[in-house]
Amino acid sequence: MKKVTIYTDGACSGNPGPGGYGAILQHGKNRKELSGGFRRTTNNRMELLAVISGLETLKAPCEVTIFSDSRYIVDAVNKGWARRWRSNDWRRNKKEKAVNPDLWERLLDLLDIHKTEFRWVKGHAGNRGNERADALAVAAANAEDLAIDEGYETPSAHALI
Repeated sequence: MKKVTIYTDGACSGNPGPGGYGAILQHGKNRKELSGGFRRTTNNRMELLAVISGLETLKAPCEVTIFSDSRYIVDAVNKGWARRWRSNDWRRNKKEKAVNPDLWERLLDLLDIHKTEFRWVKGHAGNRGNERADALAVAAANAEDLAIDEGYETPSAHALI
């Protein structure tokens, strides 16, 4: 299995508001940068999309170390919360629905393909990969003609969120 490192970050101007994600994939001397922006979304959705976009880019199962400054993502994966939400029909508990089930479903499916390790890094603390992912995310959020985050803006999606 190829060993890949992915640095990810999401950004949102307002929450909700215009947002973007950035991801940097590294394998040996190879490096690829990814980003995208949406006209109305949330920071957590952008954090998730950063990881998803990185993993979806991989053409074969890989051993992946993912660096994120999002405790939301790192803890939900490492502590098994996201898998539990899915097994409970996207409920965090008896009263609360899980947020962003559309993206969590995509991420969990990708985690079944790749051998992953999630590591939390403190944001804006000098980690070069995280700083670059942040710059990509902010630039994407500030771009012209932002895409529609269908999972957030579509009325039927709000029934899931």
